[in-house]
Amino acid sequence: MTGRAVTSDERLRPDCSRCAALCCVAFAFERSADFALEKAAGEPCPNLDACGGCRIYARRLDLGFGGCVQHDCHGAGQRVVQETFGGRSWLAEPDLLGLMSSAFATMWEVHKLLALLAAARRLPLPPETAAEIGRFEARLEAVAADAAEPAARGRVEMLSGEIAAFLPSLRALLGR
Repeated sequence: MTGRAVTSDERLRPDCSRCAALCCVAFAFERSADFALEKAAGEPCPNLDACGGCRIYARRLDLGFGGCVQHDCHGAGQRVVQETFGGRSWLAEPDLLGLMSSAFATMWEVHKLLALLAAARRLPLPPETAAEIGRFEARLEAVAADAAEPAARGRVEMLSGEIAAFLPSLRALLGR
């Protein structure tokens, strides 16, 4: 670690090498044009190897896993592994699977909202609007800090509604 601050844009970039294949475990897959198989949430994808690597990574699209190719966790996976669980993983500690899957689902919602707010920050914002975005970001970071707690899911859902109500107010800034 270099000791320099991590920018929000860097924090929102996925780094699968620092994750534990959480997107391949936490989410359910429905057999469809995007997924060649059906899988329950919290169940490891059968394409994972024992180390959490994807055995079909280079051929995902050809084998019917376009949903995997399109997925972007916005950095939520590595944040759960590295920050929430201090580098621990369900791969080494199988008892963590349920808790990590739940924390990842919450963190993914947080990071999707942070990505929306990061995009909004690229607009020419009046100071009061920038401050409002900052308040949303701070509240989302507080939820992220508690991602493994069951109540965090409800808090992120509430924030999602508030942010959804706020975003239309930015339309006027798009023409500037």
